[in-house]
Amino acid sequence: MNKARLKPIVIVIAIGIVLGGMILTLDRSSPVTSDVPSTDTNEKGTDQGTSDAQGGDAAYQPGMGPRGGKLFTDNGFGVEITIFEKGVPPQFRIYLYEKGKSLPPATANVAITLSRLGAPPQLIQFMPEADYLLGDQIVAEPHSFDIAITAERNGKIMHWSYSQVEGRVEIQDAMLKSMGVEILTAGPVVIRPKLKLPGEVIFNEHNIVRVVPRVTGMVTSVLAHHGQKVKKDEVLAVIESPMLADLRSQYFVAKKRLALAKTTYEREKQLWEEKITAKQEFLTAQELWTEAEIALELTSVKLRALGVQPEISYLGTNLAHYEIRSPISGIVIAKSIAMGEALKEDREIYTIADVSTVWTAITIYPKDLNVVREGQKVVVKATAYDVESEGIVTYISTLIGGQTRTATARVELDNQAGKWRPGMFVNAELVAEEIQVPVAVSVAAIQTLRDWSVVFGRYDQYFEVRPLELGRSDGEMVEVLKGLTQGDQYAGGNSFAIKAELGKAGASHDH
Repeated sequence: MNKARLKPIVIVIAIGIVLGGMILTLDRSSPVTSDVPSTDTNEKGTDQGTSDAQGGDAAYQPGMGPRGGKLFTDNGFGVEITIFEKGVPPQFRIYLYEKGKSLPPATANVAITLSRLGAPPQLIQFMPEADYLLGDQIVAEPHSFDIAITAERNGKIMHWSYSQVEGRVEIQDAMLKSMGVEILTAGPVVIRPKLKLPGEVIFNEHNIVRVVPRVTGMVTSVLAHHGQKVKKDEVLAVIESPMLADLRSQYFVAKKRLALAKTTYEREKQLWEEKITAKQEFLTAQELWTEAEIALELTSVKLRALGVQPEISYLGTNLAHYEIRSPISGIVIAKSIAMGEALKEDREIYTIADVSTVWTAITIYPKDLNVVREGQKVVVKATAYDVESEGIVTYISTLIGGQTRTATARVELDNQAGKWRPGMFVNAELVAEEIQVPVAVSVAAIQTLRDWSVVFGRYDQYFEVRPLELGRSDGEMVEVLKGLTQGDQYAGGNSFAIKAELGKAGASHDH
């Protein structure tokens, strides 16, 4: 192999050795030591801070390049570092110069190593693109890191380094305790996403009774009114019923006839046994006694069907007096009776509802029909005040409403305490499914910074912004798709205090 072909291989090996040595010597968890936090440098020329840089053995402050980036030089050769993010994800762009004049991007090989708090070093390599070298990886936010730059040109290897800080604040343990900030660890959890649907409390239709008089008559007293609580067998109204008076009269007549027929039967039986009368007389008396029993029993059945006890003596009282009683305990929800009016036996005069249990009618939108199922647990919360109960879905309508285009699910709630009132609006929360996720954080820890959802990662005494890509949530925990890894610590409760300290420190930066 000739020397011309061997030279590029040697150069690549040398660059690898230098980069490897720099990676091994970098402190992965140590914070930036610069007293003045620097910020991103992009092609808009927003270089607002200062950072230490090294070229060979000389230490100096990098200058500003023609495109607003940080410019590092060595014996006339210059490397300008920028982060380009106009309408695209942030990426490094590097421009090359020789004595102030632009060089083609292929005239040098450049690599960058990024070191962030709590993360392994990130090696970024570059390929020629137009008039610059383009990094092969996205530069994730925040742009807070230590940078080591290695460049090779014409067989000469150069390196520089600098640091920039963004979204970072230092808080000692004593101050952290006084702020009440809770430190949590990101890790696997079971997410139980909840489906929240509107609904309304309604009466339990199985516990509604419509009261009818069962006899015709004239209303003489009205005792129960709309909205009134009544107990079982409580008198609701009183009427005067000629029909009832006639039945009672028939009962008393039948009762007397039975007594007379029994006496006649016993006498004829004795006479027949003494052979004083013929057997025919005895049989006739027996038949009359049986008919009298049947007549009495028939009249008794008619009275009991009206709720009247025939055994109670009404002699000397008003036989037409009839008390309409409540068949259940509950609330009068409808009333249609007035003093002095004539009632028919099938007229609905009261509607009484037992509210010891109530239903919740939950509205289900078509997109959620595959989530809701019978037997599913539901937490029902009132919208007007703080009250909630648990129940299960007992029924789902099979038809979609023609106007509302929704279905209805029914949840039965215990209401012995009377805290649920029909007509109340509620929200129903259903657990859709249980999902195991590898990394999740507390919803309470999420803060908004710029247009990001962030948590504040903890690294020794430092907290730094970690923008997150979030997934599914159950209102308590939220899945992290990108931004944190399992085992990372972050500020949980009272994390807004970290955000406030960050604002005081002026460590945030708007791109």
